[in-house]
Amino acid sequence: MNGQVSLEKWSLWINELSDKNYVVIDNFLNTDCYKQVTTFLTAHIQNFKQAGIGALDQNLINKDIRGDATFWLDSKRDMELNLFWQKVEETIDVLNRECFLSLNGFEFHLTKYPPGAHYKRHLDQFQNRNNRLISVVIYLNEHWQPGNGGELEIYDNEQIINISPIANRCVLFRSDLVEHAVLTSNTNRFSLTGWLLHKPAALGKFFT
Repeated sequence: MNGQVSLEKWSLWINELSDKNYVVIDNFLNTDCYKQVTTFLTAHIQNFKQAGIGALDQNLINKDIRGDATFWLDSKRDMELNLFWQKVEETIDVLNRECFLSLNGFEFHLTKYPPGAHYKRHLDQFQNRNNRLISVVIYLNEHWQPGNGGELEIYDNEQIINISPIANRCVLFRSDLVEHAVLTSNTNRFSLTGWLLHKPAALGKFFT
């Protein structure tokens, strides 16, 4: 597959993910793939909808907890993202082979945090749904600077880790173990966010 990462790099990332339950990877997408994603983002910026909390009929909008807006992606519909879908399949293949996981689906959306938006501490799991196994966040913020806000805050036992949302930085983490928050953004903050699933994607497709 064009643009695949070497097994040596994947091994380093997987070891860190196994040790800490999260890993930060800079320049995760190759140049063509990253450009494809940002071009798609620009073309669909008017289609974002306010995100809620909970699943299906329990989904509620509460900006005191979560203030972002999202645009859900579909791999069959959104063929303009073919390079990204290839990257997702590569990631699933490697994690299944090297970590003995049973990933067989995925769900992704584009995310926008407008100025003043944040997301309080939470896990990427629902009370009655546990099909999300690995969370994936890829940042799309060109020229991000300290003071722009929107950092990802990871709670690692007694430590708090702040991760800056710089362009093409990816964070992979265990959806069921890593509590995290998004700090208040002082400017528009964009990401491509998703989950690798160990049950059919349809079970989680409508969650936000």
